[in-house]
Amino acid sequence: MENINWGIIGTGNIARTFAAALNGTDGAVLYAAASRTKEKADRFSAEFGAVKSYGSYAELASDKNIDIVYIATPMASHYEDAKLCLMNGLNVLCEKSVTLNRSQLMELLGLAKENGLFFMEAMWMKCRPTYLKAKEWVNSGRIGDIRYIHADFCNIVRYDADSRLFRPDCGGGAILDLGVYPLTLAEDFLGFPYSIESAANVSRGIDLSNSILLKYQDGSFASVESGFELASRNNAVISGTNGMIAFGDWFHCTCDATLFNADRNEAETFSQPNAVNGYEYEIIEAQRCLREGLLESPLVPHSGTLNVMTIMDECRRQWGLVFPGE
Repeated sequence: MENINWGIIGTGNIARTFAAALNGTDGAVLYAAASRTKEKADRFSAEFGAVKSYGSYAELASDKNIDIVYIATPMASHYEDAKLCLMNGLNVLCEKSVTLNRSQLMELLGLAKENGLFFMEAMWMKCRPTYLKAKEWVNSGRIGDIRYIHADFCNIVRYDADSRLFRPDCGGGAILDLGVYPLTLAEDFLGFPYSIESAANVSRGIDLSNSILLKYQDGSFASVESGFELASRNNAVISGTNGMIAFGDWFHCTCDATLFNADRNEAETFSQPNAVNGYEYEIIEAQRCLREGLLESPLVPHSGTLNVMTIMDECRRQWGLVFPGE
């Protein structure tokens, strides 16, 4: 597969960012884009140079020239849109949070396996050089055994009843939109917890803010927060028995990380500016997997995505928060 033909379903802001990254990535071809209307698809395709544009998702899913589809629709639509692509024999890279719940995700993973297709959550954080450097430091024992992780992702967002962020029917709320990042960080480095304790401010059918404590059998724990009504540093710290790793502000997309020794002295720093806008790294990883015939990415494995979805399901259960149609 010298060049890989990409389709994009959805033409909103995240799709625009992804399309720009596609156009700056070797071997990636923006072949087709689909929106709910042909007019929107045509405008998007003209701006980013897509070969084809479709006024329905079903039309794009039936195009056999496409190798993989990026799902960029609101979260409540991910399940149906990804299912459409998988049932039409297309590989899928689906934006986070990948589905509303574990049950939906299990069905998609089953379809992918049954049809021999690649499926990956578009967790761009886990493909970025800074994140991979932190994993290298941890795996080589630079900070000893992890005892504590703290990560937060909060923005003050004014309430807008029309915004997908505040609409239950779109899968709105802080945990699926923001909390998935710190939870993914915690799960990736510590695994699935034996205890989940959480609290949230639930209003109008979504969580406006939340705090989650994950406890592990070895005594380690992780504390994560996310919200639309909180101001925070949006950074992360991984603390071990022999040092710590600190990510800068906006930890999920930072280009910088610092390693400290047990005396809190700086031992090493890492910095790598984006080649395009940061989304190119998940594109590179997905394309590598396709070329090597892998059905899941070792950087974003299905098991990790399932674990995070299970944690989020449990938090919503504790809050009594159910989305329409669940």
